[in-house]
Amino acid sequence: MFWKTLSNTNKQAAASPPPFTTTTATFMTTHDKPLPSPPPPPPQIELVIDSTILKPDAHDGILIVIKGLVFPVLTRCHAGYFRITLSLCCQALLWKTLKDPPENAHAYRRMLGVFPSTAFLLLWSLSLLILASLSILYILRCALFSDMVKSEYLNHIGVNYLFAPSISWLLLLQSAPFFTPKTIYYLLLWWVFVVPIFVLDVKIYGQWFTKGKRILSTVANPASQLSVVGNFVGARAAAQMGWKESAMVMFALGMIHYLVVFVTLYQRMSENNCLPAMLRPVMFLFIAAPSMASLAWDSISGTFDFSSKMLFYLSLFLFLSLITRPNLFKKSMKKFNVVWWAYSYPLTVLALASTEYAQETKSSIAHLLMLLLSLLSVMVSIVLMVYTALNTNILLPPEDDMYAPTVVTVGPITISSVSSTISSNPCLGSSTS
Repeated sequence: MFWKTLSNTNKQAAASPPPFTTTTATFMTTHDKPLPSPPPPPPQIELVIDSTILKPDAHDGILIVIKGLVFPVLTRCHAGYFRITLSLCCQALLWKTLKDPPENAHAYRRMLGVFPSTAFLLLWSLSLLILASLSILYILRCALFSDMVKSEYLNHIGVNYLFAPSISWLLLLQSAPFFTPKTIYYLLLWWVFVVPIFVLDVKIYGQWFTKGKRILSTVANPASQLSVVGNFVGARAAAQMGWKESAMVMFALGMIHYLVVFVTLYQRMSENNCLPAMLRPVMFLFIAAPSMASLAWDSISGTFDFSSKMLFYLSLFLFLSLITRPNLFKKSMKKFNVVWWAYSYPLTVLALASTEYAQETKSSIAHLLMLLLSLLSVMVSIVLMVYTALNTNILLPPEDDMYAPTVVTVGPITISSVSSTISSNPCLGSSTS
């Protein structure tokens, strides 16, 4: 009986699975199904603004958009854009000179005196607005992107346009309708704008005659004449204040270095002519330097004497030499570029010099020349303003040939300037470089 009971117990145990096996089977049955995939991470926000990708944090929306709009402008707004203000401020000075003809003026001079005062005030105000805006942008560029400003300084062409802001302000100061050169405000502003020119003179002229890679014979180009133009503009403003000695100092610095630059540019070899075809309108600065020198000496001496006339005749000769070679500028005129403004400023300075020349000689031929040059200068400036207004979308190109792309990190934002086509965010449309 005992053995029978034990046998039945063994059979029951063999028929039923062990507890461990049952638990394991149950576990495998419950969890053998694949786990649900985790929720996708929130999409990373990418703002494509003018070929610049901004990767913001979640809590910096407004600040990021502001920086995304401003920083691309700062990275591309180099000193070459002050060509615009050079032309506008000099044009305002021309209009101020022409709107107030002297007594017993020639009929042609009285004809140019029909410029309304309102038009002059509008032009001067527009020049002030654009110059102040560009100056603020460039100050921000110096503060936030100092490496880019250093690249401009090390560039043999870009370094010369560091003179352009001060030259523009001095021209605007001379054309100001609100105060005369004898006021304290004029004096203080003159010092503010002349000091940067003198500092750059010491730095750049010192490099020209010392040994090194930046010696004048290797870096000379037509834009180098802007450095001497700054001295002539400062000398003219000082002479109008009655500071003859200060005017003579700046005129002497400008004239000596102008002769050196002029001779160097005449003797440069073809392989050293590294001015790109796009920048050939800068060659019109050959006209600006002697024209401004004649105006500066006229203010210092008090009369448009033989020295001023010699410089004016040189300007006329160089002007004729350039306009009789249109093929030289053919490539640069295929597509609008801010460098086109390099035509306007030299023509306006030449027209200003012709005004003083005509007033001194009092001949009909001189006044006819003044009339033609003034009308040509005004027409070129108007055409350039219209072209600029119609091409504002390409006024700040996404890539500047003079300066390499850069990556700048400021706070939570990383800005990468790119040179290839960027696939856009579907919500923002496409953007190409």
